[in-house]
Amino acid sequence: MPFVNIKITREGATAEQKAELIRGVTELLRDVLGKNPATTVVVIDEVDTDNWGIGGETVTVRRKQGR
Repeated sequence: MPFVNIKITREGATAEQKAELIRGVTELLRDVLGKNPATTVVVIDEVDTDNWGIGGETVTVRRKQGR
């Protein structure tokens, strides 16, 4: 039973986009590894940009600086 955890920043991914990610990852595991879609679990965690850091800065700060 594959378990996939996708972490993205909370910046407005729509329900449709998240459903497409779940569908696409499930299909990829089926096609590449032969995993059963019925037992594939995909979880999407949305993280506030204040709680996500890159290069010693929060994503919030980086976005404000245009990076």
